[in-house]
Amino acid sequence: MNCEAPVIAGKAEPVARLRAMVVIPCLNEVAYIGRLLQGLEAAAARQGMRVVVADGGSTDGTLEILARIAETNPRVVVLHNERKRQGAAINLAVEELGDEVDCLIRIDAHADYPDDFCDRLIAEAETTGADSVVVAMVTEGRSLFQRAAAIAQNSRLGNGGSKHRQGAKGQWVDHGHHALMRIEPFRAVGGYDETFGYNEDAELDHRLRASGYRIWLTDKTRMTYYPRDTVAGLFRQYLNYGQGRARNILKHSAMPKLRQLLPAMVLPLAAGALLALFRWWAAVPLSLWVIICLAYGVALGIGQRDPRALLASIAVMIMHFAWSVGFWLQVLNSRRRGKRTT
Repeated sequence: MNCEAPVIAGKAEPVARLRAMVVIPCLNEVAYIGRLLQGLEAAAARQGMRVVVADGGSTDGTLEILARIAETNPRVVVLHNERKRQGAAINLAVEELGDEVDCLIRIDAHADYPDDFCDRLIAEAETTGADSVVVAMVTEGRSLFQRAAAIAQNSRLGNGGSKHRQGAKGQWVDHGHHALMRIEPFRAVGGYDETFGYNEDAELDHRLRASGYRIWLTDKTRMTYYPRDTVAGLFRQYLNYGQGRARNILKHSAMPKLRQLLPAMVLPLAAGALLALFRWWAAVPLSLWVIICLAYGVALGIGQRDPRALLASIAVMIMHFAWSVGFWLQVLNSRRRGKRTT
């Protein structure tokens, strides 16, 4: 007979859940914003979240859609982001409504998310204690060229082996695609640098890490991104990416990583190839880069059994060249400005 006194289970103290708000930077997203907000309704109700849309002055009918939705859904809040840039949109939402929550969840209007995206992020932040939770980004395409660009961006040659592009296992990282961030660290480092039109996420992550905050790459969820569907659009996007990365490196006097140095060399190789008019061998380095890209596209096409993957080599070359042009333009512009101030 067991004579031990019975154990009386006490009532467990409820664990305080993180209070979150969703923030959506928005500009001319008439084709996406209605569906996106509809998809967030259930998660917002489950988590008791506001959904804040910071619009940069849309002129395509987006504001009319937002007004109709906000009339019937009190969780949706629309702010006017007069500074237009995405970083400024997040900063504005935190300035206006950040006191009410513990963290923000950044949602991009031009992307797709699983139904439980917000729930997973909050759970990961609570479990890991991370100051920022970032996600893997998988790129998909619908049109022929967009599909080729998506295959390129998902490949190692196109993304340089970025962890948040590979969809790596959960781990602590230096940078990833922004998803959830606690308000206190965000404010402590000054939020996004609004002078950055691109690469503002990596720039903020640099300051977070330098201040001792921790960034967790989750493998419990991810987002789906749709790349530019024209050659000109893809070129402009990567031109801006290259400029943003150069600004980031120059601002923090950082050493570029190998995966950034390699595409940066494409423009110098192209310039050097002009000397082939006098010395044929000057074109060899650029020719090797072209051959590598074309061969990689063939390998992707065979490996994926998808003829469209063959076009990924063209998309890769556009991305590399545009990124390199943007990178060196920013470096040269910074040097000129430096000379003018001395």
